[in-house]
Amino acid sequence: MDVLLPRTLEEALEMKAAHPQTVPLAGGTDLMVDLNFGRLRPPSILDVSRLPELRVLSREDGHCFLGAGVPYSRITAELGEFRPLAQASRSVGSPQIRNRGTVGGNLGTASPAGDILPVLAVYQAEVDLVRPGDTRALAWDRFLLGPKRTAIAPDELIAGVRWKVFRGTGSFSKIGTRNAMVIAVASLCLVLDEDARQVRAALGSCGPTILRAAAAEDYLTAELRRAGSWDDPACRLGQPVIDAFAERVADAARPIDDVRGTAAYRRHGLRVLARRALAWALEDRRQGR
Repeated sequence: MDVLLPRTLEEALEMKAAHPQTVPLAGGTDLMVDLNFGRLRPPSILDVSRLPELRVLSREDGHCFLGAGVPYSRITAELGEFRPLAQASRSVGSPQIRNRGTVGGNLGTASPAGDILPVLAVYQAEVDLVRPGDTRALAWDRFLLGPKRTAIAPDELIAGVRWKVFRGTGSFSKIGTRNAMVIAVASLCLVLDEDARQVRAALGSCGPTILRAAAAEDYLTAELRRAGSWDDPACRLGQPVIDAFAERVADAARPIDDVRGTAAYRRHGLRVLARRALAWALEDRRQGR
């Protein structure tokens, strides 16, 4: 197969338009596995790993933009204020993989187990797509269509993601067969948006794509309002409320049995993750963090 080596994003877009079947290569942590096992044989590969336009981190007008070529190690080092994002990035593979793996790769692969994707879901991020002479932005749930399926057109590349910055605590956590270098059996990202006074929770590895736990979000948002906790973080929620939230999170899942875990185990794991994440968030608010 041919390897195309653009020097600029404009050149890369011209190559992609001329060769729609070419596959972009950034970190290669997913793509090279498929190539090595013979599951993918594209006519050409477009190496976008050195394009400076895709390695941009910026903040403006209350939004954060994260370029598609930014590796997880850089997110951990430079975006620590976005704690769920940093936690998810830190949980990806080994240090070597975090130095190579990119945001764009996680989005393009569109695996339900992609660690960064639940975070982008609760951030309500938009994916910026570019083609020669044109750009468009898609909400995360319009971009991710299913397992390994996205809305990207053949002549488009992922430029990055952007989201509105908000005040509030949150976390990312996952369970797997071991503590390190694990593909998530189930994952959860929970944030409490203090500006909108809204709870947001997203699930990974528990459905055909990333899922928002809408009923759980609405329930906990209302319970925090009823308890006066939005105004007074010292107000405590009773254990029945915490358990009911965890149950609603588990109910939002659409898991299957596979080699990494059963559907029942995934739902059980989500209940545990939800209780832990909520306990962490409430304690952060009480401590003023």
